[in-house]
Amino acid sequence: MKLKFIPSFKATVICAIMFSSLSFRAKAQEVISLQKAVDMALERNLTIKQSQFTEALDDETLKQSKYNQLPNLTAGPQASFNFGRNIDPSTNQFINQRIFALNGTVQTQVTLFQGGQLRNTIIQNRLLLDADKTATAKVRNDLILNVVTTYLQVLTNQDLVKAAQQQIDVSKITLDRAQKNFDVGNQTLADLSQAKATVSTADLNYTNAQNAYEISLLTLKQYMEMAPQTNIVVEKPDISKLTDVQTLYNAEEVLKSAELVNPDLLLAEQREKATQQGIKIAQGNYYPSVVLFGQLGSNYSDARTLLGGITPTGRIDTVGFVNGNRNQPATVPQYAAVYNKYPFFKQLSDNFNQSVGVSLQIPIFNRFSSRTSVRKAKIQYENAKVTTQLARNNLSKIIYQAVLDVKAAEKSYLSYTQTYQANKEAFNIIQQRYNVGLVNSLDYNTSLTNLNKSQFDMINAQYMVVFRAKVIDYYLGKPISL
Repeated sequence: MKLKFIPSFKATVICAIMFSSLSFRAKAQEVISLQKAVDMALERNLTIKQSQFTEALDDETLKQSKYNQLPNLTAGPQASFNFGRNIDPSTNQFINQRIFALNGTVQTQVTLFQGGQLRNTIIQNRLLLDADKTATAKVRNDLILNVVTTYLQVLTNQDLVKAAQQQIDVSKITLDRAQKNFDVGNQTLADLSQAKATVSTADLNYTNAQNAYEISLLTLKQYMEMAPQTNIVVEKPDISKLTDVQTLYNAEEVLKSAELVNPDLLLAEQREKATQQGIKIAQGNYYPSVVLFGQLGSNYSDARTLLGGITPTGRIDTVGFVNGNRNQPATVPQYAAVYNKYPFFKQLSDNFNQSVGVSLQIPIFNRFSSRTSVRKAKIQYENAKVTTQLARNNLSKIIYQAVLDVKAAEKSYLSYTQTYQANKEAFNIIQQRYNVGLVNSLDYNTSLTNLNKSQFDMINAQYMVVFRAKVIDYYLGKPISL
C-alpha cells in the first residue's frame, strides 16, 4: 500500500476549512418564535407525559370496573400419586396401593347484587378519569402561561442589556471627559473618582442585566426540554401590530366565564363528585350480596376397575336340599367376576358432575368496618367540598387581581409613551444643536441614552399590557398567542 502525502499548504487550507465549518455550526443559533416555544414545550414536557400516563392508568381502571360485572371462569385441574393406605378418590374406599388420581373442576360465578357497589364504582372511576383529563389540561395551560411569561421576560431582559450597554458607553465618555479636565486642572480628584465609580456601577448593572437575561433564557430552555448549552435566539414579535389588545374588563363577568372553564376549579369539582360517589360505594357494604355460581367436574383413578363379565371357576356350590332331603342337594356352578382396566376417558365421562346455585351473604356484624368506611367517605367528601371552595375563592382573587393589573399596565404604558415622546422631542432639539456644534458629545449621548431607555420602557410596558391581557385570556379558556 502506498501512502499519498498532501502538501503542507493544501493540508493547512483543508484544516482551516474544516475548523471554520465546525465553528460555524457551533455558533449557529436556532431562532425560536413564541409559537415554536409553546409547541416544543407541549411536545417535550415530561410533566405532561406523566399526567397522560396517570390518565391512561385511570382509563384502564375504569375499563376493569366495567369488566367486573362479567362472569368469571376458573379451571382447577389436580393430579397426585398416593402411596400406602389411603382412600381411593373415586370410590372413597380404603385401599393399600399406589394410586394415580386426577380430578378437575371448572367454576364460574357472576355477582347479581352487591349493594350497587359495582355500578357506583364505575361512576366514580369515570369521574376520576374526567378529573385526570382536566388535570392534564391544567398542566398544559399552566405550561403555556409559563412559556409566554418567560418568553416576554427574555425579551424584556434583552432590552435591559442593551440599555445597560449604552449606559456603559455614556459613562466611559464621561470618564474620558473628566480625565481630560482633571489633567488640565478644571476638575478635582473627587470628580474623577466619581466618574470612575459611575463606570464601575454601569459595568455592574450590565453584569446583573446579562445574568438576568441568561437565567430567563435558561428557564425558557428548561420549559422546552432543551439542553442548557443549546444556542438559541428569541424572535422579537412586532409589538406595533398588537393594537387590538383588550384592557377593559368587568371582573364579575370574567369570573363567571372563568368558573366554567378554569381547570383548577373543574378539577376540584370533579374530585368532589368522585368522593360523593365514594359514600355510595361504602354504603353498599350494608347490603347483602347475591352471587350465581356454576361448576363442572370429573375425576380419574387408576385404582378403579370396570366389570367385564363372569367366568366359571369349576367349583359347585350347594345352595339347599330338595324337599329337605339331604341326600338330594341343590347345587349351582360357581362363577368369578372379571374386572378390566377402567378407560381414562370413559371414567371421566362416567364421573362427570354439574352443579348450579345461588349464594347469599348477609352482613350481620363486621366489627363496624362498614360504618367506619362510610364515615371516612363522608369526611373525604366534606374535605373535597372545602377544596372546591378554596379553588373558587382563589380563582376569584386571581381574576380581580388580573383585571386590576391590566388596567395598571395600560396606565403605565400611556405614561411611558408620554415620556418617550418628550425625550424624542428633546433629542431632536439636541441633535440639531449638536450638528452645529452647540452641544458636546456627552450631552448628545446622554440624551440619546434617555431616548433609548424611554423607548425600551415603553416597549416593555406594552409587553406588560399584552401579557396581562393574555393572563385574562388564559383564565377565560382562550388560546394564548401573539
